[in-house]
Amino acid sequence: MEKVKSFVRKEAVFCIAALCAAGSAAFVPPSAEYLRYIDFRVLCLLFGLMAVVAGLQECGVFPALAQRLLEGKRSLRGLAAVLVMLPFWCSMLITNDVALITFVPFTILVLTLAGRRDRIIPVVVLQTAAANLGSMATPVGNPQNLFLYSRYSLSAGQFFGVLALPCAVSLTGLAAAALFCTPGQTVEVRFEGRERLRRPAMLVCFAGLFAICLLSVFRVLHYGAAALLVLGGVLLFDRGLLRRVDWSLLATFVCFFIFAGNMGELEAVQGLLRVWMEKSAFFTSLLASQVISNVPAAVLLAGFTEDWQGLLLGVDIGGLGTPIASLASLISLKIYCAQEDAAPGRYLLSFLLVNLVGLVLLTAVSLPFCTGGGL
Repeated sequence: MEKVKSFVRKEAVFCIAALCAAGSAAFVPPSAEYLRYIDFRVLCLLFGLMAVVAGLQECGVFPALAQRLLEGKRSLRGLAAVLVMLPFWCSMLITNDVALITFVPFTILVLTLAGRRDRIIPVVVLQTAAANLGSMATPVGNPQNLFLYSRYSLSAGQFFGVLALPCAVSLTGLAAAALFCTPGQTVEVRFEGRERLRRPAMLVCFAGLFAICLLSVFRVLHYGAAALLVLGGVLLFDRGLLRRVDWSLLATFVCFFIFAGNMGELEAVQGLLRVWMEKSAFFTSLLASQVISNVPAAVLLAGFTEDWQGLLLGVDIGGLGTPIASLASLISLKIYCAQEDAAPGRYLLSFLLVNLVGLVLLTAVSLPFCTGGGL
């Protein structure tokens, strides 16, 4: 029983998705039609990207990069800005959750070495917002982008044309917050050991595989071929990487595909969701993200609107707000709360304040791109 409770706590989103899929099966009995619901392209692309990023982590790429950027004497403002910008830029390629898993513990270590643990809350809160906002800049930055890019067969021009301005505003706002909310003092950071790149042959291989994944995302290469090439690279260099693939995320997607497909077969649900999405795909998806998080919201609502701009912006900007709006935000909260001197109340207050300001600002910027701007 304890193992079951531990699994439910660890994989709460998957468990909810599985319950939703099972519950919806009571209204639409299982059949071969369920296979039609599942977007195998998204699943293959997610597998490939997660495996490649795990391989790059194994090579020590990200800690080595961060250490070289941060070691030595510098202003506290400059240090905070670099710490916030690292997950912003890296999340565009390695996803928001991987960026936070990598850089939040590193940030706590850096600020401890600099003797400024008092800056952990503001910097980690800004890092969390940075990872969620930076990840919206590319189709591979987060799962909902990858899903919607595939679902609506978007071109690179369409995707970047909608998200360029919100991302630029996000970058400017985060940089300003990091610089002007930090005291202007000089600090020195010295690491005990030198992080070095490991396994150079594997690093070159996985860098090439990452390029192959990007070609597949942009439909230059078939997704099945890309997934097989990544699997071959993993089996050749390190089979243990398969354990680091987030299989529960893939299973969660399958469950939500089934749930969304079944809900789409029910006329009452169809009518209700279509009415809401016709009024405003942007606000419906943004508000749904606050309750069920942005990835499930994207999967559930995509079948009820052609306003992909509003839906894309709604689930991406909707990653701001409550801690569950983007599940990546829970990663930062969990890592911070593991600190002996953690103050969860102060953290959550700061988190909600930053997210509220971001929501208001980016909503104002994004409405002109939505075909159904008002409620």
